[in-house]
Amino acid sequence: MSVKQEIPYKIYLEENEMPKQWYNVRADMKNKPAPLLNPGTLQPMTFEELRGVFCDELVKQELNDTDAYIDIPEEIRKFYKMYRPSPLVRAYCLEEKLQTPAKIYYKFEGNNTSGSHKLNSAIAQAFYAKEQGLKGVTTETGAGQWGTALSMACSYFGLDCQVYMVKVSYEQKPFRREVMRTYGAKVTPSPSQFTQVGRKILAEHPGTTGSLGCAISEAVEAATTQEGYRYVLGSVLSQVLLHQSVIGLETKSALDKYDIVPDVIIGCAGGGSNLGGLISPFMGEVLRGEKKYQFIAVEPASCPSLTRGKYVYDFCDTGMVCPLAKMYTLGSGFIPSANHAGGLRYHGMSSVLSQLYADGYMEARSVEQTAVFKAAEEFARVEGILPAPESSHAIRVAIDEAMKCKETGEEKTIVFGLTGTGYFDMVAYERFHNGEMKDYVPTDADLQAGFDGVPRFPGNEI
Repeated sequence: MSVKQEIPYKIYLEENEMPKQWYNVRADMKNKPAPLLNPGTLQPMTFEELRGVFCDELVKQELNDTDAYIDIPEEIRKFYKMYRPSPLVRAYCLEEKLQTPAKIYYKFEGNNTSGSHKLNSAIAQAFYAKEQGLKGVTTETGAGQWGTALSMACSYFGLDCQVYMVKVSYEQKPFRREVMRTYGAKVTPSPSQFTQVGRKILAEHPGTTGSLGCAISEAVEAATTQEGYRYVLGSVLSQVLLHQSVIGLETKSALDKYDIVPDVIIGCAGGGSNLGGLISPFMGEVLRGEKKYQFIAVEPASCPSLTRGKYVYDFCDTGMVCPLAKMYTLGSGFIPSANHAGGLRYHGMSSVLSQLYADGYMEARSVEQTAVFKAAEEFARVEGILPAPESSHAIRVAIDEAMKCKETGEEKTIVFGLTGTGYFDMVAYERFHNGEMKDYVPTDADLQAGFDGVPRFPGNEI
């Protein structure tokens, strides 16, 4: 394959160029994300109310929508240096295969043992838990990347780690489960019989394959019923998007090295952690009136919170024990089909991204999983990386955008987030290759069942 090399295949930053501060996009948002509400009083959650569930410093970060930059503690930066800065890769081979004039770049976050971007926030949350003197933390995980990352982070700091893993992923991805156990985590399929809310969900939905909303409820209950424990979350919350901004900050620095200005920035969207992390610094430029970019959020057609959800206050979890968040939601009771993009099977979307979407700063597309795996296979064959199913949603739309450039002759620059590797997702690849994978798109009636459970109060009507 003849390849032009005007720009290196991989653009690396030096260690001393790694960000020293996280970027808080909320500081530049004219319309701030709506606050979390206490479901009992319908008043904004206070520091005192939230600190019973989350670590103190993380609560401060969650409530901070004024400081644009927040220092990264040196111990976290020291850990980051084991796998960061991560490379920005020019997809020359994919470009040639597609015969497109588009220039395609991807930020690769899979070069650590957890196999994904999740470690960026896991180590931060474990650090603050250790600093507070806690015994351990509880959490949920969908595809398993977050649970894997958190187990590594907790092992590093000597914390106990309890993971409630969505049952369908627990069964589909036993090897990721075993990586968590290797790092000392206790992994429980959710919903389970070990919590009150888990037993309630099982009674109401016998045989359910679970959801992130279910697992969150169990993890929160486990944290609040054990002394010295707090709950940590791998996506959705503003604090997580803050930590993940290292992705976008590094991406922007790498592009700036070669005076590259992206036209389109694409990320897969479940709860919003990787998408928010990738686009935040670029979005900040747009919000400040400095630049213009096209942002595209890509979600599974089987769990279409942005493209078919309602923008209202809803519970973050199925058991309705968490605060209310204003977000695009399918209803906390919505149980998505057992598709193979476990990390994107969440009923809602980050309040930050929801507000930006509502204000017209980004667009959203939903794609079906067979088309996603076709794109994943095409990418793997020419770029040499087996992508995670979640990341492959972004690949699908990046290819679609590149083919549009082929049709129009436009030389757009496309950047997408490759959030991790798919080496623990081989059951999904096997089913795709065997022709056993089916697409599922929920009907309006399916979605209405979820919307019916959205809390009703003045100003929150659907």
